[in-house]
Amino acid sequence: MRIVLFLVPFVLAVYCVVEAISSRDGDVRNLPKLWWILLILFFPVVGSIAWLVAGRPQRARRHGPHERSASAFPEYDRPGRFAAADPAADEEFLRQVRERAEEQRRKAREEKRREAEGGSGPEADPA
Repeated sequence: MRIVLFLVPFVLAVYCVVEAISSRDGDVRNLPKLWWILLILFFPVVGSIAWLVAGRPQRARRHGPHERSASAFPEYDRPGRFAAADPAADEEFLRQVRERAEEQRRKAREEKRREAEGGSGPEADPA
């Protein structure tokens, strides 16, 4: 039993030190890489657990067949957001969106023109 109590933290610490050393500097989270290595070496149990929870680089998440990966515009194309399964249906949807936007622009131009001519907006429209 004593061997297990010594061996498990030792193996965990060795694993975490090797992983910390082999990680790229920019991928390590929350502390610089050297600090993580020192923390694991001086406090093997606590440092190893802290490394596993808060320091090690996050692995790339696997995406499902209908999920998009991250793009240059994360506010529009977030990971996990579903992609269109049917390109034809996607094109039809985009066509409808464009038509609706153009109709809204046309109505706004007409409204602006009516206001410029002296009308009082929608109240002046008899239809």
